[in-house]
Amino acid sequence: MLTLAVSTMAGVAGSYDGAPVLALKLSSALLFSAATGMLLATNKIQPSQLAEEQRNVARLFKQLQTQIQTEIAIGNPSEGDVRDAIEKVLALYKAYPLPLLGGAMLKKFPAKFEAARWWPESRLSSNDKDKIMEIKNNNNNGWNVELEEEMREVIEVLKRKDVEDYERLGNIALKINKGFAVSAPLLTGIAALGSVFSGDGLVLALAGVLAMVVNAFEHGGQVGMVFEMYKTCGGFFQLLEETIEAAIEEKDLDKRENGELFEMKMALQLGRSVSQLRELATKSASCRIEGREIHEFANKLF
Repeated sequence: MLTLAVSTMAGVAGSYDGAPVLALKLSSALLFSAATGMLLATNKIQPSQLAEEQRNVARLFKQLQTQIQTEIAIGNPSEGDVRDAIEKVLALYKAYPLPLLGGAMLKKFPAKFEAARWWPESRLSSNDKDKIMEIKNNNNNGWNVELEEEMREVIEVLKRKDVEDYERLGNIALKINKGFAVSAPLLTGIAALGSVFSGDGLVLALAGVLAMVVNAFEHGGQVGMVFEMYKTCGGFFQLLEETIEAAIEEKDLDKRENGELFEMKMALQLGRSVSQLRELATKSASCRIEGREIHEFANKLF
């Protein structure tokens, strides 16, 4: 509204001459300068992205609270459980520092897109090792070669499809947000200088209107929130990938989480049934084999 009002003022001032017009020019210069300062501050903070960050961290802290309460309800929490909970809390604080009040904020415009990471370094936690559900059977605690191959195919699908897509979209959103964040205050700054040194009200009004449009697209379109959403989604798939890799790399099958439960948990987290997850892994394996055969055939042919 400020940009719209000052653009109208600049347009009116450029159409007339006289002392009142000088007052309008000075007023428009001051208001354009104020609009530039407000845009710089807003684009630095990125309110929509900040709100999305806090929504995510609130959800993750509630999830961690539920996990800790479950451990306590089960009974006999160990020192390893306490250590794991502390590491998860510290990882969350590191991933999402308190903005404004804490004196630290996440980079709103990093050099390149990086998925969010809110969990400790990849490893099998002592909670996973000590508190694994002991549902053992003749299939080595629910694990077999087919299940391991299925989980490996799920990892390949995540890397090839989901992680790659979110990284590509995240980079696009980052570039758009950077362009918008620079363009709007640049246009109002040019208009502020033009109000003092130029008498062409049409150019000033045009610069102000363009700044208003850019700002409307940036903050009305919630580009910062979209970028943060891509970061969170990329981090979610990276977490699943590391969870599966950690389970498969554990050589002692008895220390793994029960295979059937693990498969069901992965399917639910991906929004699929167990049968759909198996079908996905089968299709991925067949497509990869077909692609390899075509490549080998092409090499032999040429």
